[in-house]
Amino acid sequence: MNQEKYGTIHILINNAGITCRRSPYELTVDQWDEVINVNLRGAFLCAREAARVMRRQGGGAIVNIASTRALMSEPGTEAYAAAKGGLIALTHALAISLGPDGIRVNAISPGWIETGDYGALRSVDHHQHPAGRVGRPEDIARACLFLTGPGSDFITGANLVIDGGMTRKMIYAE
Repeated sequence: MNQEKYGTIHILINNAGITCRRSPYELTVDQWDEVINVNLRGAFLCAREAARVMRRQGGGAIVNIASTRALMSEPGTEAYAAAKGGLIALTHALAISLGPDGIRVNAISPGWIETGDYGALRSVDHHQHPAGRVGRPEDIARACLFLTGPGSDFITGANLVIDGGMTRKMIYAE
């Protein structure tokens, strides 16, 4: 990083992510590697480089955007689920390693966050969530502000699930 050009780094939000929905019978090693490299390796490399600057500055905060797919799955999401599960493990490992340098590391695992046409969602889309609605990007942005703010200086190594309660809902066929 060119610190002379960009200055300091106080906060890093690792939000890069891709998926590849394929049956495990059809998923190629190259496809697997691409998802793991972008979602997990990329987050590690960005965190490492940001932490080097943060350490010289006396601290900082890193938030890794994981996913509820690390906790529950749909068919054909093996590479994505593995990468996001790895990101949660990386988060707590980095929290322990970087903590002595004043660097806090946390993860956020979003559920369904609609980034497209929110108005096109159906009533059933909203009502399947215990919170009564599908998530919005600002739900995640507010959590990032919370986790990186000075009032959260005792929170590190945590994974904050923001999914409107979906991972806690028992689902049975009726």
